[in-house]
Order: sequence, then structure tokens, then C-alpha cells
Amino acid sequence: MTAEERDALAGEYVLGTLEAGAARDLEKSLAAGDAELREAVAAWETRLAPLTALAPQEAPPPDLWARIEAALPAAPGAAVAPPPRTPERRRSDPWRWLALGSSAVAAGLAALLLVRPVPEEAPLMTVLLTSRDQPAWLVEADRGGALRLAAVNRQPVPPDRVMQLWALPQGATAPTSLGLIPSEAGQYSASTTAIRPSPGMLVEITLEPPGGSPTGRPTGPVLFIGRLSEAAGS
Repeated sequence: MTAEERDALAGEYVLGTLEAGAARDLEKSLAAGDAELREAVAAWETRLAPLTALAPQEAPPPDLWARIEAALPAAPGAAVAPPPRTPERRRSDPWRWLALGSSAVAAGLAALLLVRPVPEEAPLMTVLLTSRDQPAWLVEADRGGALRLAAVNRQPVPPDRVMQLWALPQGATAPTSLGLIPSEAGQYSASTTAIRPSPGMLVEITLEPPGGSPTGRPTGPVLFIGRLSEAAGS
């Protein structure tokens, strides 16, 4: 296995896109002491860790447990009078256990739906890459104009230059500035009403003079670039 193949395998494993059999084989190699593979997996885990910063923390609703309890079937031994055993009911008894099992599954699904919020629209995401196709920033955007960025690999910025964020929706003739990113920032948020993020929108960070581009258009080299797409599984 080449270094490139090992890195790609580790990346798929950390992302959770590796097939079950291949994932088990990789875990066996890790357990057997494959140091190079372990380092590749650790590097990908570190690289993708900032993705968690894009998800804001939310407290569960205060009535969540009451709603889950209400969705569950009655506890065994509850004082519920059984209906009389009519001939029709006797004939249907073999199916009663199937109905009970289906009720339990339905209750479990109901509890899951109560816990998981339903998204109004699929979020948009991209990874901004360097000129060498190395990941640098993770970007999440919503359709209202808000973008959230988290640094994956911090890149040095010359002291006499600043990073400026730009967005270019499909069909637009010129990019729109979304502000300056502090050189030491690990996260950055931007919001604008001038554009509406959509699949295919280009997001880039350029190197500009202090205070940003003097022309309102990118003047420096493009440091990082990526194109928004709908997040898988949304």
C-alpha cells in the first residue's frame, strides 16, 4: 500500500464512508500495531475535528422526556382491563404479538423524531482547498446568507497582508466580499443580505493589503477555494 492509498483509506474510515468489511480489516491492522496507518487515521481525525465547531450546541426541549414517555406503550402490569374475548378476537390472537412488536417499533421511531429536529432546508457545505488540494477551511452556509468557517489547517499569513472572504453565486458577474478573516482566527462567521448561498456558489479567500481590497474586487492571489453543495444525508 502506497502512502497515498493509506491516506485515502484512513480518510474514508474517519469519515465513515468505508465499507463494513474494509473498516473491520483496517481496525484489525490498527490492533496489530500498524503505526503508519494509525498516524494516518489520527491525522484525519485532527483535520476533521473543526467540523464539530460548525454545529451550535442546543439544549433539548424541557418537555422532551414527557413526550417520549407519552409515545411509549403502557408498562407491563399496568391496570388496564382486557376486553372480552369474543370469537373474532380469539381468531386474531396469533397476530396480537406482531401488533405489539410493531407498536414498540413505532414508539421507537416516534421517540427518534421527537429528539431529532426536522431541517427546513438541506445545509450547504464545502471544504476550501489550497492550490495543492489540501483542506484548509470547512464552510457551512444556510440559504439566508449566513456562513460559518472552521480552520482545518492553519496557514501563515504575511504580517503586511490580510485574508479576505469572497462569495460568487452562479450567474453572478463579480464576487461579493464577506469581510476580513483575522490571521489568528480558528473560526469565522459572516452574514450578508446581498447574496443567498446556493449549490454551486464559489467561496474563496484571497490575500489582500491591510484593510482589504481597495477596489472591491479580489486583487491578491487566491489562497483557498471551494464550491458549495448540499450536505449528504440531509
